[in-house]
Amino acid sequence: MKQNLILSCLSVLSFGLFAQTSNTTTAVKKPNVIFIYADDLGYGDLSSYGATKLNTPHLDKLARNGVRFTNGHATSATCTPSRYALLTGEYPWRKSGTGILPGDAALIIPTNKTTLPILFQKAGYKTAIVGKWHLGLGEQVAKNWNGEIKPGPNEVGFDYSYIFPATADRVPTVFMENRKVVALDPSDPILVDYKNKVGNDPTGKEHPELLKMKSSPGQGHENTIVNGIGRIGYMSGGNKARWVDEEVSTTFLTKAKEYIEENSKSPFFLYFTLTEPHVPRMPATMFKGKSGLGYRGDVILQLDWTVGEIMKQLEESGITNNTMVIFSSDNGAVLDDGYQDEAVTQLNGHTPNGILRGGKYSVLEAGTRVPFIISWPGVTQQKVSTAMVSQMDLLASFSNLLNQPIPAGDAPDSVNTIDAFLGKSDIGRSVLIKQGGNVLGKGGTLGIVKDGWKFIPPNNGSPYEKLVDIETGNSTDPQLYNLNDDLGEKYNIAKKYPKKVKELAKLLENEINKS
Repeated sequence: MKQNLILSCLSVLSFGLFAQTSNTTTAVKKPNVIFIYADDLGYGDLSSYGATKLNTPHLDKLARNGVRFTNGHATSATCTPSRYALLTGEYPWRKSGTGILPGDAALIIPTNKTTLPILFQKAGYKTAIVGKWHLGLGEQVAKNWNGEIKPGPNEVGFDYSYIFPATADRVPTVFMENRKVVALDPSDPILVDYKNKVGNDPTGKEHPELLKMKSSPGQGHENTIVNGIGRIGYMSGGNKARWVDEEVSTTFLTKAKEYIEENSKSPFFLYFTLTEPHVPRMPATMFKGKSGLGYRGDVILQLDWTVGEIMKQLEESGITNNTMVIFSSDNGAVLDDGYQDEAVTQLNGHTPNGILRGGKYSVLEAGTRVPFIISWPGVTQQKVSTAMVSQMDLLASFSNLLNQPIPAGDAPDSVNTIDAFLGKSDIGRSVLIKQGGNVLGKGGTLGIVKDGWKFIPPNNGSPYEKLVDIETGNSTDPQLYNLNDDLGEKYNIAKKYPKKVKELAKLLENEINKS
């Protein structure tokens, strides 16, 4: 009897992956992995991260049941570069053309490199993306939106894709399923142009009286009107295919739930990319006015409910215990990002970025330090972790967990931090380079963090972005902060520690020169 028990235990250990149940430790199959990616959600936007004006019970439950990181990061303070880093394991500033993309951009993810979904495919997983893409489509800007468009998500590792091309504030405002626009009428072909007006659709600039949500001046949301909202870029045609903003989130949720149900018998990786709380913020009717903080607060409640619906689907499919759920955001919060939607006037004491300085577009902490939660029942520890972790490190970490080696030269900046991700260690990365940005999506200041010390080199960029009311972190003076003692970056101690400034400046220079 004892011999059988010993052999059984050795079998479990040799398998490598295990989960705790109520009575025993049993071997499990490869875990399903769902990465839920919020859009512009700040460090202080969830009640599990200190919010008192908003209650996010579903995400709070996820945090209680897993690892809640207080030092979790996107690589960049804007969306496209963060998503690029997540999927490729490479700092986006190493590659040109990885700034905020227009809706007609060509694909920027390489098709000949190991990506996060390709890694899962090699491990025998089915893979899918549902939600926002914003990494370009096709081989060039000029493309035929009325036929098959590739390369895209399917060519970089996703077996199934149901997306919109860029963001909700950019044309074309359509869904795409596996390379083709959904519900397209061939007799009403789509044209898209980001320089010149196409077709006869009214624009926000010419007909502001048609807008149900006014655009903020100077941010470009004054082109083709769709569903009463001015967008960036011009579009004509595809009228039956155009989405209704209030239904975008629930459409993606429905597709995600269907995918989970249909693939519950085999391991899958689902990259579920939410639209909330990115502009234009237009919640479903059942959430309008619910938060008391304007539409931005309402869509955060909608986001939390969406996470709850995903968890409910896992329960109904019987796969909760064998599914790892990861939740994070692509960058920090911004309030006025193109539309006058009462995000500022109805803030009512809420602090979207918590105690952090900056926000979206900023190299300061609020630009990249975001909510980061990982839960795998019976495997992840139930704890709050101070380990510095980055979304970019998921690729190397899953390479280790799934025993799938990454070819030399691929994912060059991804670091294996699987023990930190599972809550088994409080040691994550020791060094992380953070990328700021600007409203127009060009450039971006770099800063570096090592063992809690943060250095931002002097530069001539504007210290304050008036269009969005955010500190950028730019300064003509070198900046040094000890984040262990000064998370709010209130005290620049560069003059006090010149050796530390020199050390970090050299380290940053060496990394940049690797590009």
